[in-house]
Amino acid sequence: MNKIALVTGATSGIGRAVAARLAQEGYDLIVTGRRGQKLEETRQSLSGRAKVLPLVFDVRSLQEVERNLGNLPDEWKNVDVLVNNAGLAAGLESLQEGSIDDWERMIDTNVKGLLYVSRTLLPGMIARKKGHVFNIGSIAGKETYMNGNVYCATKHAVDSLSRSMRMECLPYGIKVTQICPGAVETEFSTVRFHGDASRAAQVYKGFTPLKAEDIADLVAYCVNLPAHVCLNDIVVMPAAQAGSRDFYKE
Repeated sequence: MNKIALVTGATSGIGRAVAARLAQEGYDLIVTGRRGQKLEETRQSLSGRAKVLPLVFDVRSLQEVERNLGNLPDEWKNVDVLVNNAGLAAGLESLQEGSIDDWERMIDTNVKGLLYVSRTLLPGMIARKKGHVFNIGSIAGKETYMNGNVYCATKHAVDSLSRSMRMECLPYGIKVTQICPGAVETEFSTVRFHGDASRAAQVYKGFTPLKAEDIADLVAYCVNLPAHVCLNDIVVMPAAQAGSRDFYKE
C-alpha cells in the first residue's frame, strides 16, 4: 500500500507541482482546493501515476475542513505527509490604505486555514506516531517589506507556528518542515494584483525566478531523508535574490 500525502491549494502553482512530485515518489494523493475545474485538471494530470482523492472546499471554513478532512474514507485516513500550501497575498498598499477584505482573505487562508487543517489531521498522526508536516511559508515570514504589512504578518505567523509545531510534535516522531521561498513565478502576483496580469509580469522581469517544481523537489528531498534527519527550516531563493526586496536584475 502506498503512503498518502495531502496537499492543500493543489489547483495550481506550488501545490500542483508538489502533488505531481509526490506521485513520482510513489504517494497516493489527497488534493484540495476551492476551484473545482482546476482541481479536476490536477486530478487528470496525476491519472495513471497515483490514486487521487480530490476534495473541493475552502480551508478558510472550519466546517468545510472538518466535513471533508474529519470524515475521510477508511482507505484515506492514514495521512503520512501533510503539505499546508494553501495561501495568498492580496494587495500591496500601505496599512492606512489597505483593503479590509484583502486582510481577511490573507489571515483566514494563510493562518486560520493552516490551523484548521493541521488541527484536524495531527491527532491521527500523533495516534500513529508518524508523519511529516510541511508548511509553505515565505521569505516574507523572515523579513518585512514596504506595503507587505499584513501578508508579512501572516507569514511570520506561519514561521512561529512551524517552530511551535516542531516542538510539540517531537514526542510523537512527527517531522515538521517549513519551506520559505523567495520569488516563485506562479499565480501569486496575479492574485496579489487582483488579476492584473501585466503588473504581475513585471515582478519577474530581469531575472530568473524559482519555479513551482523547485519547491516540489525540496519536499521530495525531505520526505526521502532518513528517519532520524529533519530539515526544520528552509529558505530558498533565486540566485538573483538576496532578500525580500534585494534583486539583481539585468
